[in-house]
Amino acid sequence: MRCKDALQNNHPLGCFWLCLGALPLTEFVTETSADAVVFDAQHGLWDRRSLESAIGMVKDQMIPMVRLADGSRFAISSALDAGAEVVIVPLIETAEEAHNAVDWALYPPHGSRSGGGIRPLRDFPAYKEQADKTTVTALMIETARGVDNLAEILQTPHLDMIFIGTGDLSLSLGLAPTESAYEATIQDIKRQCEAANVSCGIFTATLQQAKARRDQGFSLVVIGDDITANRSYFSTQLTEFSAT
Repeated sequence: MRCKDALQNNHPLGCFWLCLGALPLTEFVTETSADAVVFDAQHGLWDRRSLESAIGMVKDQMIPMVRLADGSRFAISSALDAGAEVVIVPLIETAEEAHNAVDWALYPPHGSRSGGGIRPLRDFPAYKEQADKTTVTALMIETARGVDNLAEILQTPHLDMIFIGTGDLSLSLGLAPTESAYEATIQDIKRQCEAANVSCGIFTATLQQAKARRDQGFSLVVIGDDITANRSYFSTQLTEFSAT
């Protein structure tokens, strides 16, 4: 399944979020039936070489997504050249930043992405034809300023998705995730996206959150992440061992 197809058909996507930069864990993820995997290059340990290898493992079985280190032209093109189908661009706060991110992700005539990369150049005409149809740009709204400018951001041509960064949004707003004002902001972002016919995804920290947000109609949710999975496993094993 392609991400664009899923978004256009209102099919919610569940992903695993990988931060540790571990190729063996990536291989384990490919054995699941998740829709997508996100490689976190902002807060995670992925570099260009490991990212290229990891995407090679998953690209034929699930949707490879990259949460970029930043919103620069270099970060966007590097992830796409490595084989990402979806780029999740962090900390978008203005219409100009949104326009640049989408522009840099798309080839002319819709954008100004540079042609290159190891995988694309094996057969660039075929790659470009596919990329023109499948590349998805998701912009992260995770600050109060981004929320304030959302209406203008949503007017960005060829924008596919808004992705709510719940942790940073909570910090920026000064609101705990349990506060009603915080949840009201989340729902307002989603309503604005629906009105603009732009998909809306959201970071979820637990399986319960993922199921709830999916049922609310969010387009992309996080089923689990590698840090939590490993930490939880070791803690549980030690607790059970000590109790015997």
